[in-house]
Amino acid sequence: MSDLPPSAKMLQILSGYQVSQALYTMAELNVPTLLLQGPLTVQQLAEATDADTDALRRVIRSLEPIGVFRMDEDTVEVTELGTTLADGLPHSVRAIARFWMQTHYAPFNDLLHNVKTGENAATHFFGKPFFDWIAEDPQRVEIQNAAMSSVGLRGSALDGYQLPGTGTVADIGGADGSHLVQLLSDDDTPNRSGIVFDLPEVVAAAHTRIAAAGLSERIGVVGGDFFDGVPTADAYFMSVVLHDWDDDKSVQILRNIAKAAPDGARLVLAEMVIPEDSSPHPAKVLDVAMMALFGGRERTAKEWSALLHAGGFTLDRIIERPSPVWLIEATRS
Repeated sequence: MSDLPPSAKMLQILSGYQVSQALYTMAELNVPTLLLQGPLTVQQLAEATDADTDALRRVIRSLEPIGVFRMDEDTVEVTELGTTLADGLPHSVRAIARFWMQTHYAPFNDLLHNVKTGENAATHFFGKPFFDWIAEDPQRVEIQNAAMSSVGLRGSALDGYQLPGTGTVADIGGADGSHLVQLLSDDDTPNRSGIVFDLPEVVAAAHTRIAAAGLSERIGVVGGDFFDGVPTADAYFMSVVLHDWDDDKSVQILRNIAKAAPDGARLVLAEMVIPEDSSPHPAKVLDVAMMALFGGRERTAKEWSALLHAGGFTLDRIIERPSPVWLIEATRS
């Protein structure tokens, strides 16, 4: 690509919509999962996915140059990169690919409106806030939960991490409880208990996840709205929640936590941190998605510190992790 003239480079960049839709199609048809056991012909893949053979071949061929598949005449093999769209692997982002394309892609048509007016693109497109639109359909809630619990979104941010303090930890906006299950499974603090807190229609799925992990006696499930209030706990955890909201709403959430929390309670945020310099970082791109879909934003370290202070917490430290998502620890002021 470096040898191409600027206009050709720009055309390649502009064709990104084709690539993302092609990747989504492979994820939705579950083609990478079918290839985990070894190469298959396009005909075999078409029969297994109830797809048109010629159309499937052409889409797979378009993804070979970017390293998703390898083709030898009519035989297809999935690459290491392609396996990230397969089910059942620790690094899988298939659920995220399905969620983004089914819920994020269309409202981005209104990004120009968002930039010109400041009105959230998704609200303008759907005629209501994004999360209200999600909550109207149980299938949308299910695919959102799957995406939010995907380990691929956070990489190894939580691996081996020990929560600060003792007592009960409440996972605010905890969806199906996947992250609290991981944290308590890895925790060596005796008698640590937990609460998964989210909207009733979202948190209902947590019962199954918690029971499957054998943690039903240690983790409770509470439905509610964090704009109204949260349960009392000794520590609080939020995973990529505050980036969904603007500063005013984020401060409201933090103040509700501070109101419910005892003196000295700890707070842990799993969030991206935008570098202050011009270096590339996924948070800089994701920030536009937060703006367009939810009216939220990614933040720099200084912005996180100021937000926490406004919400009643003092930033203790930011822990760099081998993941785009880092851990931000704070204490109730």
